[in-house]
Amino acid sequence: MHYDYVPLPERQPLRWPEGKRVALFLTINLETWDLIKDTDKPYYAGGPSILPDTLPGNVPDFPNFAWREYGQRVGVWRLYELFDEMGVKPAVTMNAVTGLRRRQMVDAALARGCEVIAHNYEQGELLTNFSGDVDAERRVIERTLDVYQQICGRPAQGWLSSSLRGTLATADILAEKGLKFYCDLMNDDQPYLVQTPHGPIVSTPYSNEINDFTLLTRRGHTTDEFRDVLIEELSVLHDEGAKTGRIMNVGLHPHVSGRAYRIRALREFLEFAKSLPGVWFTTREEVAGWYLQHHAEHIQPKA
Repeated sequence: MHYDYVPLPERQPLRWPEGKRVALFLTINLETWDLIKDTDKPYYAGGPSILPDTLPGNVPDFPNFAWREYGQRVGVWRLYELFDEMGVKPAVTMNAVTGLRRRQMVDAALARGCEVIAHNYEQGELLTNFSGDVDAERRVIERTLDVYQQICGRPAQGWLSSSLRGTLATADILAEKGLKFYCDLMNDDQPYLVQTPHGPIVSTPYSNEINDFTLLTRRGHTTDEFRDVLIEELSVLHDEGAKTGRIMNVGLHPHVSGRAYRIRALREFLEFAKSLPGVWFTTREEVAGWYLQHHAEHIQPKA
């Protein structure tokens, strides 16, 4: 893959449809991991653990497993109810094994008309485990996309790697398979084209900065501080979007922001977002399709 370095001042203004200023993505991660792995090495189960001293993969780590599983049993349903209440459709990312083992979460998203984004096969199986072995990585992606088709009834249009750990080959394989957007490159407030041997794929950045795991679990912000960070980010992007359109992604994990004492932060943020003119509650698929038609008006290809 390849993408040009084009700093913001060298781009033309990005004009979203109907004069919108900020394309807002609200992304709930539906992630499933194995309780045990056949290894005596520490098992990276989709993110840092709530308790330290990670156990070997072949030893069940119930405190950390159950902490995450709360999101599947309770937290995600609290989030769905909030988004229903607010009249907003989030996107969800889906590990293939989530669809196979815990399909109710995915069916609930599909019933609501949510965008579903392919999110690797199993959360603890990172694509970087296969770095340098393109055929092995392609098999993981193909297996994931096959399950996506089975569960969702249509081909996947976009991809987010588990823990955003893609390789130099990931975007190439995704474009080869006909996907339109790729979320791993968290380096911009606007979409741009990633060039591959199979044609371009649109970068629609996820964020590990505007993310409940980072803000609440890693950094320990309070519920009010979490809300305030989201509001401040959107406020600045909305002001800047008057000159050139922006993207904002809010990354959500059901076991983090789906807790009872944190849900208020999202409600109050959504109330604020809905009060602003020019906030585009949209999907990555819609943005990618639009950008593929209009990218030349935004960033001129380098000679």
